[in-house]
Amino acid sequence: MQKKKWEILNIIKQEIFNNIKSYVIVTIIFTVGLFLGVLFINQTESKDNISQYINTYIDETKTIQTGNFFEELKNDIKSNILLVFLLWFSGTTIIGIPIVFGIILARGFCLGYTISACIFTLGKLKGLIFIFLTIFLQNIIFIPSLLILGVSSIKLYKSIIKDRRKENIKISILKHSIISIFILISLIISSIMKIEISYRLMLTFIKYF
Repeated sequence: MQKKKWEILNIIKQEIFNNIKSYVIVTIIFTVGLFLGVLFINQTESKDNISQYINTYIDETKTIQTGNFFEELKNDIKSNILLVFLLWFSGTTIIGIPIVFGIILARGFCLGYTISACIFTLGKLKGLIFIFLTIFLQNIIFIPSLLILGVSSIKLYKSIIKDRRKENIKISILKHSIISIFILISLIISSIMKIEISYRLMLTFIKYF
């Protein structure tokens, strides 16, 4: 069992080492999106809409019923299925790589915007606690999964450019598809964490916000 664990870790290390440039690229794109989201909040002159958005979310969370958890989970899983499909489909076409980068940039922007909006509306301490309760846990899985799928798309692009034989293209797309399935499973776990852990924590501590 211990030997298998080390073998899996070595495979992961080797995978990252072999594709280090691609991982750096997608990480930079995501980080740029993150900073753009933060800058967007700071440069916005009217902050009323930002405060209203966060306060509305808090008010809605206060009134959420246990029975709505399943509906929230279903919607979140649907959203992640759509995300994975878009990244998978874009990755299978050579012209789709900019779309992959655009999606990663947009997700970074949304996260940066949300973090900055929470801190602006609730203050540093409450804002950071709110961020931890609502978005931190699921993003431990979500962000690496997004970056891995982005790298998989780049690998597929490079493989097709390098060798345009049908056999190679089929194998490369199959590998990309398998990775996409694993990433989808990871994102479903992320959704479960979001609803079953983050939401329940929020319901416990929401009265303090």
